[in-house]
Amino acid sequence: MSNNRKVQVLVTIPFSEELVAQIAALSPRLKVTLLSTQSREDISPELWSKVEVLYTDTVLPEPEWVPNLKYIQFHWSGVDFAIDHPILKAPGLQAASLSGAMASQMGEFVLMMMLSLGHRMSDIIHNQSKAEWSRDRWERFTPQELRGSTVGIIGYGSVGRQIARLLQPFGVTILATKKDVKRPQDNGYIPEGQGDADGVFFNRLYPIQALGSMVRLCDFVVVCLPLTGETRGLIGAEVFQNMKPSAMFVSVGRGGVVDRNDLLTALQEKKIAAAALDVFAQEPLPPESPFWHLPNVIVSPHIAGISPHYRERAADLFKENLRRYLDGTPLYNLIDPEKGY
Repeated sequence: MSNNRKVQVLVTIPFSEELVAQIAALSPRLKVTLLSTQSREDISPELWSKVEVLYTDTVLPEPEWVPNLKYIQFHWSGVDFAIDHPILKAPGLQAASLSGAMASQMGEFVLMMMLSLGHRMSDIIHNQSKAEWSRDRWERFTPQELRGSTVGIIGYGSVGRQIARLLQPFGVTILATKKDVKRPQDNGYIPEGQGDADGVFFNRLYPIQALGSMVRLCDFVVVCLPLTGETRGLIGAEVFQNMKPSAMFVSVGRGGVVDRNDLLTALQEKKIAAAALDVFAQEPLPPESPFWHLPNVIVSPHIAGISPHYRERAADLFKENLRRYLDGTPLYNLIDPEKGY
């Protein structure tokens, strides 16, 4: 890449002027245009034709509109919504996800849900709403403590690794699944002091094919897999039948990974003890869904990744990838359309 050629960057997310200035300050070669929109038609054909780098959430052009486009940075970690878009198959195009940038708040969310389930927080709040001091509190509120428990993490990516890091002080046994167990290291984007770059925070790593064997040992099971052709509906009846009746289940990431009917049956028939569900195959979750009313379920509206610092953390990753792009070095979190993430 020529050292003096201008690189047209288009940002369709409502970044602040300060963040845009930080991006532009990376190099005098960058020409950054902010056009906050949810419609690709709001962007003129002339601008589309000049764009070399696109930062966006869901605003994607047709390949013929963008003859100079070389790099797309997505505003999300999960890109299943875009994986079949023809732009991702354009020759010479690099596309990257936001994986790693949001792991901090998601790790905290999962830890909160594990503690809430284990310590019967729903029952505590229900009692409070009735102004009731339970006479059977010793029996009713005896917790499943994290300390001494076994936690299974299905999907040892950036979120799974941050969960494992946060669990270290609790003295738990951590089991995890990974597609390639021979490569436990993480070469993706990792903010300083987060994650598990070296792959040392688990006690045992399982291939996904051994999922049934792993969950048999777990007191808590956390699902944080991306949604792909291979993972859709992966967590179903067989997994729930292998879990302990006392086990607790937490689902973040993508709802389509879990078979809705099999999970519902497992909860209703007490094949598992409880669940915290942040994601669903159908979102918003319909008001008539039985999950809303199950006493052993905490439902949240896909909020695990929300943070007041989301855009700042996203911009940090984008800036690092822009540096790499300008230097001609490999980008973090490159998307493989064949793998689906």
